[in-house]
Formats: sequence, C-alpha cells, structure tokens
Amino acid sequence: MNTNKEILKKVYSAETTEELMEAYGAWAKGYDADLADFGYRAPSESVNLFMKYVPAEAKVIDVGCGTGQVGILLAEQNFADIDGMDYSKEMLEVAGEKSVYAELFHTDITKPLNVKARKYDALICVGTFTYGHVAGDAFERLANIVKSGGYIVFTVREGAYDELNYRDKMVQMEYNKIWELKELVDAVYFKEEEIGCKIAVYRVL
Repeated sequence: MNTNKEILKKVYSAETTEELMEAYGAWAKGYDADLADFGYRAPSESVNLFMKYVPAEAKVIDVGCGTGQVGILLAEQNFADIDGMDYSKEMLEVAGEKSVYAELFHTDITKPLNVKARKYDALICVGTFTYGHVAGDAFERLANIVKSGGYIVFTVREGAYDELNYRDKMVQMEYNKIWELKELVDAVYFKEEEIGCKIAVYRVL
C-alpha cells in the first residue's frame, strides 16, 4: 500500500487550520492514489445519492473539493456546471488539472464565505465533516449559498457524527427551519479500513 499513514495521521489530528493545510499541501500529489489504496468510497456513495435528488443541469458547488474526485464523478454523470471550493491551494491546483470545474475558490469555510447568497441549486461536501477539520457551525454558512428548495448532500465520518456534535447542529438547524432532512444513510467511507460514515441529504428552506 502506498498510503503515507503519517500524513493521514496529521490530517485527522490537526489542531489548527495551518496544521491541516500543511498536511494537505504535502499530500496533494499522492492523494488520489493513496485514497484509492484505502478504498475511499465516500465520493461515489455520495454522488449516487446526490443524483437521486439533483438533475444534471443544476448549478453545483463541491465544497472541500480537494483534488476533484467528486467533480470527476459528477462530470461522468453529465453535470457540467460545477464549481469547487477548498482551503488547500495545492489540492486546488490538482483539481484544476482535471478540467471539470467552471470556477475554483480558495476559501476557508470555517469563516464567513465570500460567495453570493442563494447562488447554487445544490451543494455536495464529501470528507470535510470529520476529525480535525470543520465544525458543525459551517452548516449554516453552506446552507446560505444554496437556493431555497435546493439540496445539500454531505458526509460525516462515523464517530465524529456524535463526538463532535455534528448531529446536534444538524437537528438544531432543522428545528430552526433552515433545512429539512430528506435522507440520512449509513455508507462506506474507507472500505479497506472498515470505516463508515453518514451521508445526509437536506432540502434548504
């Protein structure tokens, strides 16, 4: 296996955004091959569910797009209007080489987003809500850039779902009528590591 487990450890144990970006910067070139070794199923599982709710002509934002794995899968399903957003410049460079994104934004989603409100028909976010990454308060920022009636599909890694209070924030936002839950399913995250995740589908109100 080619996976650099030391980099993976740094990614999930990062305590600051700077530490996380340093880890991803070092990993960018080998990221796709390493995750293939791990049996990274979250992108394909998420895109399959995404297509159940979102038509191919939709304007889509891929948040935490990384090297563009989700973008490639969407393009293969005839999605043509896809933007990408990530905080790692190195990852975005690799994503840009795949030529599937209309625009790529270097953005920190732990802070207010410099994106027009209600801009997108749908949003997909895979691998971002997990250990050492982004807290649940980002959910509201993401919901704000999706049109009323649009969909948000995202993964939450098992363990982190409860331990990092993602679930509480998700429920609170539903109570506050920011979004409504359409589906919450268990899925494979890393097949070889036998790690699972939740995939959530919300409709923005």
